[in-house]
Amino acid sequence: MGEHGTRRRVGIGVIGLGWMGRLHARSYRAVPERYPELRVDPRLVLAADAHAQNRDAAVDHLGFAAATADWRDVLTHPDVDVVSVCAPNDLHRELAIATVAAGKHVWIEKPMGVGVADSEAIARAATEAGVLTAVGFNYRHAPAVARARETVRSGRLGRVTSARVWLLADYAAAPDAPLTWRYQRARAGAGVVGDLLSHGADLLQYLLGRITEVTATTSTVIAERPVPTGAGIGHGGYEVGEELGVVENEDQVAVLARLDSGVVATLEASRVARGPQAEYVVEVYGTHGSVRWSFERLNELQVAGEDGGYRTVMVGPGDGEFARFQPGAGTSMGFDDLKAIEAGLFLRSVLTGEQLAPSVGDGWAAAAVGDAVVASAADGRWHPVPHVPGTTYDR
Repeated sequence: MGEHGTRRRVGIGVIGLGWMGRLHARSYRAVPERYPELRVDPRLVLAADAHAQNRDAAVDHLGFAAATADWRDVLTHPDVDVVSVCAPNDLHRELAIATVAAGKHVWIEKPMGVGVADSEAIARAATEAGVLTAVGFNYRHAPAVARARETVRSGRLGRVTSARVWLLADYAAAPDAPLTWRYQRARAGAGVVGDLLSHGADLLQYLLGRITEVTATTSTVIAERPVPTGAGIGHGGYEVGEELGVVENEDQVAVLARLDSGVVATLEASRVARGPQAEYVVEVYGTHGSVRWSFERLNELQVAGEDGGYRTVMVGPGDGEFARFQPGAGTSMGFDDLKAIEAGLFLRSVLTGEQLAPSVGDGWAAAAVGDAVVASAADGRWHPVPHVPGTTYDR
């Protein structure tokens, strides 16, 4: 990092330029405007991607100075200070450990690898290297979630008795959706458990504390999908042929969980739900009331008191980071804004030396929940979730 006028220059490298890698690039660019007090100058130095069209996009319209096919170039570049790892899950362990070994701070998307062993290895390596980290648990950054957390912790709900979290999507509901890496155990690990339920586990722990044990069931609804014949972005844009391949991981999951506080919770996730497209909801119930938040109504919080019935609270400048984006309640924030908050927390962590963003400890914690869920789905038993160090959800 260097000085640039009165601003601190931070060189950015991104590995993997799918939908999320591109969003990381845009989020870094948003930080100087949304977090002017940081006096930071994020420079998009180098992007790495195996596909030529993505490398061209990096330079032509994402704002990178250069692009490369070899991710190792990002780690050896002298001007790169921080690295975003946005590649498929099976590459996360190698990329993240190499990044921290190179002394670079790392922002990595969840899940951190194909299982809890990968996540633990990444977290331990980052801790040993003394670098700052961020993990892509963007939903906890919604101002309505911040308000829900304050409401829960203030005691206004009374004694919390139960909670529900569900994340229902339809991105894989079509049987002709391509057999991407997300459906292969060697590349993705679990399916919807890692992709969506990890967000639910993080939200639940962020609001209520540690999940200690789970019992679960899973199923695969669509057993075969067409093999893609070309590259795409995110969940779409792929060309497919007539060849079919086997879906190796789960499409949907249902979980019963116990928390350290004694609260009982249910978690559900599906990638094949016809109807919902991004119905991500968390509900917390107490003896004096409850709160309900839905990503589909990102800027609203439903609050119920002892008299029963919900009232809608529009979040505003006093909630979370809302004031950095909009002047008043009723003017909406969006999904990309949550990633800009994440980028701001990550760069603030790097500049101050204090872990403020969701950490690799949080990524490990969510993976520990996912691992227990997968084990329970296999044998039908309750499985303990071990406590892991370095989390931020409980601060």
